[in-house]
Amino acid sequence: MGIITGDKGSIIGAATILWEDGEKRNNVMWKVPRNIKFNDNIVVREDEIAVFFRDGKALDYIDRPDRYALTSINAPIVGKIVQRLSGVQQQAEVYYLQKKVFDGKFGSKQPYVFEDKTFQLVKLSLFGEFRYKVSEPSNFINYFVGTLSLTRAPEVEERIKEQVVTSMYNVLGKLKEKGMGVVNLAANLKNIEQIFLEDSKTDFAPYGIVIDKISGLYINLPEEVQKAVDTRASMSVLGTNYMGYQTGQAMREAAVNPSGGAAGAGVGVGAGIGMGYMMMNQMGQTGGQQPPVVATPPSPPPAGAPCVKCGASVPQGAKFCPACGAPQGTACVKCGASLPAGAKFCPSCGASQQATCAKCNAKLEPGTKFCPSCGNPTG
Repeated sequence: MGIITGDKGSIIGAATILWEDGEKRNNVMWKVPRNIKFNDNIVVREDEIAVFFRDGKALDYIDRPDRYALTSINAPIVGKIVQRLSGVQQQAEVYYLQKKVFDGKFGSKQPYVFEDKTFQLVKLSLFGEFRYKVSEPSNFINYFVGTLSLTRAPEVEERIKEQVVTSMYNVLGKLKEKGMGVVNLAANLKNIEQIFLEDSKTDFAPYGIVIDKISGLYINLPEEVQKAVDTRASMSVLGTNYMGYQTGQAMREAAVNPSGGAAGAGVGVGAGIGMGYMMMNQMGQTGGQQPPVVATPPSPPPAGAPCVKCGASVPQGAKFCPACGAPQGTACVKCGASLPAGAKFCPSCGASQQATCAKCNAKLEPGTKFCPSCGNPTG
């Protein structure tokens, strides 16, 4: 991953060391694969930092671009390093670090148990992206190389990702103590990112890096909790309570999938309609609306008497048959009620329907204008 030239041609074994641009890529760190000797030349580019490391501690670092020979010529730039290398063992390791920012992805390997007031213990998992860079080269080398003995860039990056997840969990814990529930997480992702960036300054200072951006944060809820959250959101939109929402869902499922044949379908639809009214009542109570009014069908007309001629039903009080037009009797001479044909007494008031002459008391036929016995007018 680097270039080391001059070893074979140099009497004292000195060499020129540099980190090839084509080998840098997304590697935040490169360790020179041999110890540095006195009079070696270290080439430092604009975008990199060289850190000298010995006996578990960073001796010094160079962040200005130039070629540095570990002799007194470069003093005071490398004088401290030469002085420290001029002891019993004049050797040290060199690590190159890149100054640029790096993008990484993080994801929780183990769920975070979130104690929610509504859903009790909820296991959360989270994913996202972050951007970081080396801020303190000596801290970076002392922590990762000196403390954790991590000398390869992938190992270092893996440790940074683990710390990002841990710090994110700490942020969720703080928000939980302030009363935030799992149903509020999705609406507060930006706030969570901002809190993380502020808190991460102290979390990552010992690492010698700074996190300057979090993006694409996604907090995943268990399936059953996510379903409950979605149900609660739907209830809020519909303006109904849980019972009303559930009955509405049952109605829809019964209508879409009526199991059990025609009878089952009837039961399903009937139950669905009943539950639908229940849901509408629930929604009506919530929204201040009145339940629908079911129209009462008109009562059938009372049965009439049969026609004296054709037998068709004649409405009560009708004087003629609506089917054949035959007269249905005369009116009572006293109360005016309709009389069946040939009736001598009124069935309503009992009055005799036989007219008599006012002079001789002889019986008169209906429609007679003069008494056939005495000739007295009857009108």
